[in-house]
Formats: sequence, structure tokens, C-alpha cells
Amino acid sequence: MTELDHRVQGVDHVAFPTFDPAATVRFYRDVLGFPVVHSICAAGWGPEDHPDFIHFFFDIGNDDRIAFFYYFGAGREIGGEPGAKGDVYARFGADVPEFFVRSRHLAIHVEDEEDLLEYRRRLDASDWPVEMQIQHETIESIYTHDPNGYMFEITRAMRPVTPQEDLDANLTIDALIDVVSEPEPTFGKLLARKAELIVERAADWELAQESGR
Repeated sequence: MTELDHRVQGVDHVAFPTFDPAATVRFYRDVLGFPVVHSICAAGWGPEDHPDFIHFFFDIGNDDRIAFFYYFGAGREIGGEPGAKGDVYARFGADVPEFFVRSRHLAIHVEDEEDLLEYRRRLDASDWPVEMQIQHETIESIYTHDPNGYMFEITRAMRPVTPQEDLDANLTIDALIDVVSEPEPTFGKLLARKAELIVERAADWELAQESGR
């Protein structure tokens, strides 16, 4: 595959609907300290049955923003049955595993452990205390749900990611694409295919290293 030049410059904004704008503002502005930086008051936009709405944005650093839509007159019934798994927009049946429901989330990066623990302190003193604090391979994260039921993560790097790990990531994804194109994909098949790709590409890697010397 031809490598494409990388032109994007991060996230402008991610956007979600909310049925509780007051609690949403409390969580993001008053608890976490993310300033409100923009809002759009939209009356008469869209087709005739489109409700009036407010679209409001919080600064999450690095010129990135998280935004919410509040639609006037749109009741919670469009978000599914009360108490159903998921958030106000995407509801899941009772038979859907919790790990699948929680996989939909937003993660915001902080610089170090001190910053991570400061946000933990702010959340633990609020109506939305931290639910989990976990160290993964290269990161440490805290998790909670915002007032809309969205899974929310703040994370910090415990060490830099190496070029070798980037290479491993591409091998993993190439192996995954091959495995899921066949019947009954499994984790074991993924590892076996990844091993095959390492053998297939080893000669090319050696040539690349020699030419770079």
C-alpha cells in the first residue's frame, strides 16, 4: 500500500448530544475546569422538523474541544429506556457485555502523574467520582461517566512509545485484517499470522537497516 502524507493536526472537536446541559456544564466547566469557548444558537436550521438547538464547546487543551448539542423539546425517550445500558444516544440490550458498552469512550491526555491525580481529586470531590484507575502497557488512566452516561478517561503516558512498538502495531493490524477476513477469527490465529508476517518481512527489514547504516 502506498504511504499517504499525514496532513491532519489533531482533533478540532468531538460532539455528543445531551439531555442535561446544566449537569454537563457542571461536570466539564465547574468540576474539571474546562472553559466554555464557543456556542452556536441555532433556530430554524435544517429541515422543517429539526428542533432549535444550542451547540456548545469546552476547551480540552491543545486547541482541541469537546462539544454538546442540546435540542429543545427532544425528550429522553429518544435515548432509549431509562436504565438501559449505554449513554443517552446509544443504548444496548441487557445481553450486551459491560466491556463492550464501556469501549465507547473519550480519553483526554495530561502531562504527568501529578496532573492525573489532580483531576482524580476534582472528580472524587464531585458527583462523578473516579470509578477505575488502571495502568495499561504504556499509560495510566482514570475513568468515570459524565452526566450523559458517556465513558470519560483522563490518561498520562508512563513512558515513550518506541519506534519498534509502532512497527509491532502495524504488524498486529495487518495480521488482524487477514484473520478477520477468514471464518472464525481467534486471538490464537492472530498471533500465528503475526509470526508469519515477521518471517515474511524479516529480509526487507534487514536490507532497510543495512541501507541506513
